[in-house]
Amino acid sequence: MEQRTLKVVVVGDGTVGKTSMLMRYTEGKFPADYVPTIFENCVGSFHVEGNSVSYELWDTGCQEDYSHLRPLSYTDTDIVILCYAVDNQRSFASIEHKWIEELNCLLPKARILLVGCKIDTRIGFKPGNTKPFITYNQGSALAKRIKAEGYMECSALSGEGLREVFTDGLFPLLVKCLKKQKSHCLML
Repeated sequence: MEQRTLKVVVVGDGTVGKTSMLMRYTEGKFPADYVPTIFENCVGSFHVEGNSVSYELWDTGCQEDYSHLRPLSYTDTDIVILCYAVDNQRSFASIEHKWIEELNCLLPKARILLVGCKIDTRIGFKPGNTKPFITYNQGSALAKRIKAEGYMECSALSGEGLREVFTDGLFPLLVKCLKKQKSHCLML
């Protein structure tokens, strides 16, 4: 039986760091300028238990201007990486009030990995500062409320936690999808 490539869609409010996270992971560089994404994708693979697991990463345009196009990227999605920025309360609130509703409606069977981006912005934060940051515990609690299968944090700028988002967060979910896919095989 030929194994299909698993599909991973990355969503979240605009400017939360989705494209930067993917670019830093796949190309090893941080983008110098912000450019709104419409659709971008790349293919990758990793080895587990002697098998190669192939996947596509789909970076979606999440600005309101492109909201009518976004569902086109959802076809055959296995996993959603749902992102917010730890320095952006609005993006955090959007997870429950916008994104999880959309995903439950359009992708009810997709596995979700919640990712808090831009953790480098917490550096130098002092408790008296007026800008509130979302803490790790708040992100973890949100992941439980939305029934995400995992919660990770990273910085595309510094690279902190970035590799782990994929090796410890995404790849185990891809393996689960692969095992589920194999369990639906019928031998005649």
